[in-house]
Amino acid sequence: MKLITLLLMVTLLYASNSDMEQLYLKNACNSCHGMYGEGMGASPRLQGVKEYILLRRLKDLQQGKARSANGTIMISFAKVLDENQTIEMAKYLSNLKTLIPDDRYDIEYEPAGDGGS
Repeated sequence: MKLITLLLMVTLLYASNSDMEQLYLKNACNSCHGMYGEGMGASPRLQGVKEYILLRRLKDLQQGKARSANGTIMISFAKVLDENQTIEMAKYLSNLKTLIPDDRYDIEYEPAGDGGS
């Protein structure tokens, strides 16, 4: 019985993460924050930030509070999330990990013979 309960919980957690991943991509969060929430340019890293901080930030944005001029764009994105999605997105982002190895460029890029310096 305990094993069945554990399997059900893992399945629900995976489904929830999958739903949040789809929502993250559907809302184009990755276009500014990166595929894994790693942050890009002026857009902050979301990956691994404590859940309560992300939740507070999303709720602030939903109330129209932005801390920077660039942050105002986030207000409209945050407002499309319902209460449950807001909670689940904060949880998803806090547990998000980069799935691509850090040395990926060493593997994919061989500078020899390209004429570069």
